[in-house]
Amino acid sequence: MKMTRNLQELAKYHYDLIVIGGGIYGAWAAWDAALRGLSVALVEKSDFAGATSANSLKIIHGGLRYLQHGDIRRMRESIRERMILMKVAPHLVHPLPCLLPTYGHGLKGKEALSIALFLNDLVSFDRNSLNDPQKYIPKGRIISREETLQLLPGIDPKGLTGGAVWYDCQIYNSERLIFSLLAGAVARGARIANYAPVVDFLRDEKSIIGVRIRDVWTGRTHTIRGRVILNTAGPWLAEVIRLANPKASLPELQFCRAINLILQRQPMHSFAVGIPAKMQYRDRDSILNKGTRFLFMTPWRHYTLIGTEYLLHQGNADQAATTREELLAFLEEFNQAYPGIKFREEDIASYHLGLVPMDPGAEDPSQINLTKHYRIIDHEHTDGLQGLVSVLSVKYTTARHVTGRAVDLVSRKLKRRTRCHTEDTPIPGGQIERFGEYVQEEIAKRPWGLEASEVRHLIYNYGQNYTEILHYIEEDVKWRERVTPDQEVLWAEVIHAVREEMAYTLLDVVRRRTELGSAGCPGRQTLEAIARVMGKELGWGEEQRKQEVEKTLRFYLLSTKHQTSGHPVPSNH
Repeated sequence: MKMTRNLQELAKYHYDLIVIGGGIYGAWAAWDAALRGLSVALVEKSDFAGATSANSLKIIHGGLRYLQHGDIRRMRESIRERMILMKVAPHLVHPLPCLLPTYGHGLKGKEALSIALFLNDLVSFDRNSLNDPQKYIPKGRIISREETLQLLPGIDPKGLTGGAVWYDCQIYNSERLIFSLLAGAVARGARIANYAPVVDFLRDEKSIIGVRIRDVWTGRTHTIRGRVILNTAGPWLAEVIRLANPKASLPELQFCRAINLILQRQPMHSFAVGIPAKMQYRDRDSILNKGTRFLFMTPWRHYTLIGTEYLLHQGNADQAATTREELLAFLEEFNQAYPGIKFREEDIASYHLGLVPMDPGAEDPSQINLTKHYRIIDHEHTDGLQGLVSVLSVKYTTARHVTGRAVDLVSRKLKRRTRCHTEDTPIPGGQIERFGEYVQEEIAKRPWGLEASEVRHLIYNYGQNYTEILHYIEEDVKWRERVTPDQEVLWAEVIHAVREEMAYTLLDVVRRRTELGSAGCPGRQTLEAIARVMGKELGWGEEQRKQEVEKTLRFYLLSTKHQTSGHPVPSNH
């Protein structure tokens, strides 16, 4: 479904629900509400999927770590959401084996982890309810010291007793999930717009009855009226609340910077590896405290991800940044935890940085505890302000569940009897019952003479809707070619991003809608070629094309190896 940005058209209607924020929570909320038959508008201050939602370790957790808290309810919630995501987005969410070396005979030892894996299998008894062998989640198991050393050469051998193997899931492309949800919402009647920040609220005595937005490109303001406003602005949550009511009682909020490094090394393994860090760490809510945290190395496309580093954040969300020293210190911390790995600064292709809510009061990184429970705030009850609901949460995995609860509340406020359908409705492109078989069948067709890796790439990004990308080749056969020889991204994807997915800048295409620059700069020559194609579609003159290229290069030049010592490196928003 074509996503069209027309603020004048958007402002013509009165909506049941206006969603503020186009990250994973806003996208799920819009899709959920549209499926329930509510009229929906969604506005985003910059670009969709442009902040924390796109900057993660790409893991869909089954909640194994919640065992140390004795929190079986949250485990079940995560396990259920993991299965639902594999069902409704089978092209994007796939099982991922994980390996954790075991040390000694305490909480990090084989005995304790053997019990943990048994309990995990017990709690996830229905994890294989899907009729798709590609989504099979095997039981956890303990492996020997010798096998662990063979799989993880260079691991610290002192006290090593073996390894624990279990399965979680990985999301292939977190941005594509957001765009699929938004496209699905639009197909169900929602109207959406990026680059449309909320600058004020419309009020009627004690009620919020709409928002005023500003068009970033023209500077004009538009008024959108709605019966309920859902604030899913993430790190900007408090700013939106203050804009609605400067005297509002704000939730106690503190955010930390979550950083993951993207390394331009081919993955060493086909599985994720958890390594105990050397730095001491205490989880205040844990029943069984291991005294340390785990750093993870995961394969992702042709790259290796390591994460996650959590650092304190000061200032507003727009000021989120890191420094070269912080990134290199994290790299060194990982090297110390895994002595044989020897990652170097030159290996860093890029990084992900997002702001996530934490428990207030930490004075240094070793005390950071992420917020463990989501909050849905009804401002009618907290501030007497009708018509505004805010969502505060931290997990990508459970975003669907949390926003479903929020839309339940919205429905009650609207006095509408609705039911959530997102757990059994495939997202656009997700109508695939047996994923592995489908991929092989489509590869065998060789549409337009595409290579097997190109068909696989398209399906992993667009699912069953990958054929929509191929329609552009009928218009111009040159769009069947790759943008760069070393990636499977086709020119047809660039055209699709501009015509169908509201891509208005070069960064919109290379960072979020395609794989071209999600792990590093594609290079000036490639950027200039893309800018020429986009310019023809969007009517850019030569000067604007140059500006887009230079702006994009500046964005990537702020990565670690180009940064002067001590200077801030802005988040990849």
